[in-house]
Amino acid sequence: MAHLASAWKNMRKSAKRRQWNKARRSEAKTYLKRVQAAVAAGDAKKAGEELRLAMKKLDKAAKRRAIHPNSAARHKSVLSRAVAALAKK
Repeated sequence: MAHLASAWKNMRKSAKRRQWNKARRSEAKTYLKRVQAAVAAGDAKKAGEELRLAMKKLDKAAKRRAIHPNSAARHKSVLSRAVAALAKK
């Protein structure tokens, strides 16, 4: 357990950041699932709209390091290819 005042403060900061990061990761995952559901349903228009929103959420999470930037890029790439393949059909 922390003994110094600065250590207590760092614990409080870490708890806030952990909460913030968890919320952003969860939000990004929700939008990923929405794109995947639209692709599975075969709705190209809805998938394109959801992809745009998902990319925005992933970029925001990566910018604040809630997720790794390479992870965000990988998710965006996979989703983009799925939506593009759906639009091609």
